[in-house]
Amino acid sequence: QVQLVESGGGSVQAGGSLRLSCTASGRTFSGTTMGWFRQAPGKARDFVAAINWSGSSTRYADPTKGRFTISRDNSKNTVVYLQMNSLRPEDTAVYYCAAGHATLFGSIWASQNGYDYWGQGTQVTVSS
Repeated sequence: QVQLVESGGGSVQAGGSLRLSCTASGRTFSGTTMGWFRQAPGKARDFVAAINWSGSSTRYADPTKGRFTISRDNSKNTVVYLQMNSLRPEDTAVYYCAAGHATLFGSIWASQNGYDYWGQGTQVTVSS
């Protein structure tokens, strides 16, 4: 059974940091693009960051560039991290981990259509 399980969410004041983790299991994900998306209340689910299978290439949404860092560890089960620094109230959302067939070429890596597996989400709340 394929599972993506996120952890690390919580509440933090503006300017603070959080690190999200996503553990993928149930099949081999070491060769798969992984991504993070987020959804604020009443809004669409938006792309946050993506990383290729080896970790050598990454992509970020403009609002997160320079503040968020995506990384991965394929040594056992694939684990994907999202280090979030200088958090802002507008970063408040449910954050979802995703895995799929997207490559980091073109634009599919920023679309939900590029991902086949999703986690259940973890809440991040940033207060001002």
